[in-house]
Amino acid sequence: MSEKNNTFYITTPIYYPSDKLHIGHTYSTVAADTMARYKRLKGFDVFFLTGTDEHGQKIEDKAAEAGVTPKEYVDNIVAGIQDLWKLMNISNDKFIRTTDEYHEKAVQKIFQKMYDKGDIYMGKYEGLYCKPCESFWTETQAADGKCPDCGRPVYKAEEEAYFFKLSNYTDKLVEYYESHPGFIEPVSRQNEMINNFIKPGLQDLCISRSTFKWGIPVPVNPDHVIYVWLDALTNYITALGYAGDDDSLYQKFWPADVHFIGKDIVRFHTIYWPAFLMSLDIPCPDKVYAHGWVLLEGGKMSKSKGNVVDPVILAERYGVDALRYYLLREIAFGSDGVFSNENLINRINSDLANDLGNLLSRTVSMVQKYFDGTVPESRESGEFDAKLIETAKTAAEKAEQDLDSINFSVALTDIWKLISATNKYIDETTPWILAKDESNKAKLANVMYNLCECLRITSVLIAPFMPDTSAEIRNQLGIGDKFTWSEAYEYGKEKTYSVVKGKIIFPRLDMEKEIEELSSVSAAPVNPLKAEIEGVAKISIDEFAKTDLRAAKIVDCFPVKKAKKLLQLTLDVGTGESRTVASGIAKWYKPEELIGKTVVLVSNLNPAVLCGVESCGMILAADVGEDDVKVIFLDDSVPAGSKIR
Repeated sequence: MSEKNNTFYITTPIYYPSDKLHIGHTYSTVAADTMARYKRLKGFDVFFLTGTDEHGQKIEDKAAEAGVTPKEYVDNIVAGIQDLWKLMNISNDKFIRTTDEYHEKAVQKIFQKMYDKGDIYMGKYEGLYCKPCESFWTETQAADGKCPDCGRPVYKAEEEAYFFKLSNYTDKLVEYYESHPGFIEPVSRQNEMINNFIKPGLQDLCISRSTFKWGIPVPVNPDHVIYVWLDALTNYITALGYAGDDDSLYQKFWPADVHFIGKDIVRFHTIYWPAFLMSLDIPCPDKVYAHGWVLLEGGKMSKSKGNVVDPVILAERYGVDALRYYLLREIAFGSDGVFSNENLINRINSDLANDLGNLLSRTVSMVQKYFDGTVPESRESGEFDAKLIETAKTAAEKAEQDLDSINFSVALTDIWKLISATNKYIDETTPWILAKDESNKAKLANVMYNLCECLRITSVLIAPFMPDTSAEIRNQLGIGDKFTWSEAYEYGKEKTYSVVKGKIIFPRLDMEKEIEELSSVSAAPVNPLKAEIEGVAKISIDEFAKTDLRAAKIVDCFPVKKAKKLLQLTLDVGTGESRTVASGIAKWYKPEELIGKTVVLVSNLNPAVLCGVESCGMILAADVGEDDVKVIFLDDSVPAGSKIR
């Protein structure tokens, strides 16, 4: 990412105004907000843009069904989206709507400029169209009669339309990719664009429609409206005033430093968008970063599948910062990640309540108990100080490197190393023992000071991720709420601390109670298509092939503490290294009954932390009655590691 003139411009996709945004939309926006906050702390002049994409046939059809105008339909939904971003503490500098008058006028000027250049011409489109995605596809691309992006049926469409000469930009796009390494990240997305779209040959792009009216009229032919992607993508420059009355923001912030997008819209942002910009003779963005999907067990979250997770319910129940932390810690940005309520609660209990919350509470309580709330300036160093101070001094450097590389989960992991080290420091120095001897008063004061300093540094490092938690830590430490990123490097900045006892920032949760209550308020996965077994969707052989089933021998087994349902299994998987799996079969099996048995392991599941145990896989079992489960055992002659097919 460039650092031109100390400015930084970051965007999220502009979202289609669905009446139900799910946790996946929240993920992208929280990530962008975290990066924007980080850059502001580093002193950058930041412009952070998000918004809504409001034109198209889908909106026109839905408005007609509701008996309202398209504008009335989107106005109501957009208000809800803006409320969600306020709830999630999103610090965007602007919220653009593609129905904003300045945007519509600018898009018409952009169309006219491309048209005058000769990059737009009138033609006829014949092909396959996906209404939900508002995308045209060739017979080859939609060979099974379904949209390659969303999997829903396409239908044949034929209409007069304006086309953008995308085919003329093939070589220029390849040249740009080669001369700007890092333009598309992760790099696998770039390979996908080259191999799947550019090498087979780019076709000219349909950019107008005449079969509906809800859109921006084509300036040279008002019977047509400008097709969604030319309208939607140009928001990144029209929001800055491009082709408007005042383009000072455009002059200051463009080109964008980074567009954060979902991996399903990479083609539009890395092929169509740079080609549009080349046609307009203006610079391309520095980077397009395509993150993965937030998945539920069973696949991608989507309203049409009925398996959305409502971020409002989670944020209101557990706090905005807990949800922000979970999304960015649990999922490696750029890869798909699986959301589960159980993993969320585990993260809250383990990382937030046990590690961070307990550290703050213990520190403030000890300063109040031993020093009436104020750490004295006269202190004496101890034997465990040097290692802790070194950890604190390097924490900011590591987190900064991670954030500059857009590795949110790694950054949080490195920050938590400091938190863990600080908790360990309490155990090493045993302040409760020091407090028993008045001669240790200076050493005890030194311990309290080091705890407060590490918490102060932590408050800086977590501020981009969890701004409210950062503020609460600083409030309880009795220090100011104005700070910069550089202060995380300044160990010893505060000379003394006068603490203020505050709320418990992350109370521990009862796992079983929370799961039960969440199941009653969250949308459960529902498949709208009936399969042969009620509620079970059909999958292709290719989808099944992604599941790696292996024979595994149980070499050890014991109950998981504080979990009535779980047994912890140690498995021989034939690789020479053991595998740990937590399985909810304690009600039906005793540990000694399982040792030596050979089971079927789903070996390529993402790891999940269950009641403090990192479970790397799942063993197969059968429901044989209303309250009976049988583990599927293999013949002992099957070697561990054998592939099951």
